[in-house]
Amino acid sequence: MNSVSPSAVQYVGGVMQDELLETQRQQPLERQGSFGHRQNQSPDPSREAAGEPDEVDKLKAKLMSAWNNVKYGWSVKSKTSFNKTSPVTVLGHSYLLNSEDEVERFRLAFVSRLWLTYRREFPQLEGSSWTTDCGWGCMLRSGQMLLAQGLLVHLMPRDWAWPDAQQLSDVDFEVFRPRSPARAGGVPIPSFGSPRGPSTPQKSQTGEQAPKCTQKKRPESGRDRQAEPVHRRLVTWFGDQPPAPFGVHQLVELGKSSGKKAGDWYGPSVVAHIVRKAVAKTSEVHNLAVYVAQDCTVYKEDVVRLCDLSLSQSPPDPSSQAWKSVIILVPVRLGGEALNPSYIECVKNILKLECCIGIIGGKPKHSLYFVGFQDEQLLYLDPHYCQPVVDATQVNFSLESFHCSSPRKMPFSRMDPSCTIGFYAKNKKDFESLCSAVSVALSSSKEKYPIFTFVEGQGQDYGLEGHSGNHSGPAAHILPPGNLSRSNNIGSTDEFVFL
Repeated sequence: MNSVSPSAVQYVGGVMQDELLETQRQQPLERQGSFGHRQNQSPDPSREAAGEPDEVDKLKAKLMSAWNNVKYGWSVKSKTSFNKTSPVTVLGHSYLLNSEDEVERFRLAFVSRLWLTYRREFPQLEGSSWTTDCGWGCMLRSGQMLLAQGLLVHLMPRDWAWPDAQQLSDVDFEVFRPRSPARAGGVPIPSFGSPRGPSTPQKSQTGEQAPKCTQKKRPESGRDRQAEPVHRRLVTWFGDQPPAPFGVHQLVELGKSSGKKAGDWYGPSVVAHIVRKAVAKTSEVHNLAVYVAQDCTVYKEDVVRLCDLSLSQSPPDPSSQAWKSVIILVPVRLGGEALNPSYIECVKNILKLECCIGIIGGKPKHSLYFVGFQDEQLLYLDPHYCQPVVDATQVNFSLESFHCSSPRKMPFSRMDPSCTIGFYAKNKKDFESLCSAVSVALSSSKEKYPIFTFVEGQGQDYGLEGHSGNHSGPAAHILPPGNLSRSNNIGSTDEFVFL
């Protein structure tokens, strides 16, 4: 078994144990009995009233946590190949990897995205015995990454890149791989597969430095360095401690009103609404709102009511330029049990837009965060790697485990049709441009009906609780209760199992 150390990390590439997953899918993790039937046990009324797990549940959670920590604590080392003649798209930017400068731009674009994965040994989740989200929290982690990208665009300078971004690992660019083992004159072959480690110049055997592309500084690097305190503060918001506004503790707590609890699996639509609630609840992020589309429809008037601060003035001031930035999340389904190939071109065109902040979905039973594509393959960040918890409350905590240096790709054909697409608009003008650009991208579909639509006017205000949960604007948008209950009866719709 070719395992790699956490320093060379990245993903779990092994085959999922289908039998175990099928068993787990039948009932929540903490209700499964591995030690025989429990019908004869008398529940403790005081524990049930307090919502506390009993001793058997605690033991179950510990055993499942131990198993998942082992399962997701190692990875199979495999290289991702990139076509030197085809552009790679990453969240609205294109890179043709036929030069060192372009590879450097791609490296900074990819590694600067926040990577949020399974963690272990964090404080116990309230009302449960879980101290890890290994094996069940992948969609929450994908949702965190989607929100994190929106916050990066919202708070950081335009085209910001992490100054300490690691070198790419486990990648292969053919244009930089001549057949001979070394170049003439003893100059080393440029390497873009160096393992994770400190950003120090690499030396060849002759004492020469590695290729310039690993040392080159962008003109914006000084500006990017000045933005590091904001970057670091943003990461703390996703820390695995109860007070963190977007940490797993808060997200699980917010999911309880949707009938979810620690150990359950979450669909991309439910996570979209949890993200909306988290942003609405926190006082850490200013001038930002989250809108979740209803019935694959973005109602423009609802977005305006959520973002136009002049409407809250008495009387309303039409001349006011006050406008909240907005993250728009659109839960969609791109086919029946499998992805409809007619939608592939449309998804590509959406990922080409600068206003797109990514897609959360994945492949069946496996949640991923999609950030781009090359040819017929999606580029993604994978939360399925279990890392030790990082105490983000400590000064100068390490940021390395929150950024990924190993890009991964998968064919469009393996993408599960249930997903949530994210967009960001900084102001009213950007929102209008977003509506226009996304509508053009949606029209590229070969299907008669687009993936989703923008319409004038307002939608019905249906929240997960059946009433408004957002006092600063319209309620959450989701399928009306009749349609929601219908979708829950379909085994592989929004609530299909991700693992």
